[in-house]
Amino acid sequence: MTRPLRIRPATRLALIPLIAASLAMPSFAQQGPTGPLDLPSNPTIFGKNDPNHRTATVIINGEVITGTDIDQRVALIVAASGGKIGPEELVRLRQQVLRNLMDETLQIQEARAQDMEVSDEEVDQSYARIAQQNFGQDPKALDAYLIKIGSSPASLKRQIKGELSWQRLLRRNVVPFVNVSDEEVRETVKRQESARGSEEYRVGEIFLSANSENREAVLANAMRIVEQLQKGASFVGYARQFSEASTAPVGGDLGWVRAGVLPPELDQVVVSLQPGQMVGPIEVRGGFSIILLIDKRKVLTADPRDATLSLKQISITFPPGTTEAQATAKAQDFAAKVKSAKGCAAADQVAAGMGAEVVNNESIKARDLPGPLQDLVLGLQLGESTPPFGSIEDGVRILMLCGRDDPKAGGSVSFEEVQTQLEDERINRRAQAYMRDLRRDAVIDYGN
Repeated sequence: MTRPLRIRPATRLALIPLIAASLAMPSFAQQGPTGPLDLPSNPTIFGKNDPNHRTATVIINGEVITGTDIDQRVALIVAASGGKIGPEELVRLRQQVLRNLMDETLQIQEARAQDMEVSDEEVDQSYARIAQQNFGQDPKALDAYLIKIGSSPASLKRQIKGELSWQRLLRRNVVPFVNVSDEEVRETVKRQESARGSEEYRVGEIFLSANSENREAVLANAMRIVEQLQKGASFVGYARQFSEASTAPVGGDLGWVRAGVLPPELDQVVVSLQPGQMVGPIEVRGGFSIILLIDKRKVLTADPRDATLSLKQISITFPPGTTEAQATAKAQDFAAKVKSAKGCAAADQVAAGMGAEVVNNESIKARDLPGPLQDLVLGLQLGESTPPFGSIEDGVRILMLCGRDDPKAGGSVSFEEVQTQLEDERINRRAQAYMRDLRRDAVIDYGN
């Protein structure tokens, strides 16, 4: 049986190409020509090449990418970043999105050429799952949201098709040729077992590849990304669109890693961070990384935050014009009535009497809750509830604990998980070369 493809922390060239490939000329030494291209250090440019006035339409291997395609994909990223993208950054973002779309086109074309094309039915199924995860209802709600932000269902479905096509290609042309010996896995397991009790880190990464010719341009663009993130842009959104790591589709999440697993340049930085802190760009082999520490815990040691909780969320909203004093009084009355329910069984009836909304979550990790709520919820007994929290604009919520399964004390390293991790690292190295070949062989017409 074929193992499901999981492409993890190694370099990824699948969907998100180099952010700075053509934003600037490479930086060359001033003393003379550099590198095998024998380029002059102070060239005279004849003619103009202004990307802001280039025709938006691009034809790649006979298939057209239009200005509308770019606009709709940009709208997705702007929405994910809360609209916090300035005019100059928006210009660079459009250039990056075009490269993303060109990569997607190559992947879809390659799958078609190998009789592996992803069907519309498969795309629709993935689209429906996204709608369910984000809206809890049928895809029409997602359709309406995408149109509202200036994008379209077709734009998101195209991105889904590109991702599925690439996974399918790798599954046939790369995965079967990657092998990891049992001895390698056992040695890795041994090292991890010896690390029991030490800290491990959940890390987010945005990786931008670079070489000696384009290093300065890539660094400049990495710094601009950091600037946007510091202003409040979404790390997950930027990782998905800009990162060239295998974790781009999951917002740059590398999962849990231990000291010594990451490249030395990143390893020494990660161990000094606290959850929520970001650092970068950091120069690593092959490019630059922007790192976010999402969380940390002890290796193979029980952590209360790994408890699986069953929660009931009860919420109310305030009418327009509500003052802070009025909201405080209403929140206190709300809390008292929820407490009077004396357990989850009666909470729905009490909530209905207040006109409150109830949402149930039967399986959520304590560590997946916002930081300030983790300790609050873990301190509850069954049937108890948190104090009210929220705002006048968004309303007030209360969480009631309806069930709790605590983690087992300690654990062991899974042979299969370690084997998968090692295989994924090798898969990504081959995937990088595969994508590079597709780009090199493409016939591209920029429609000037």
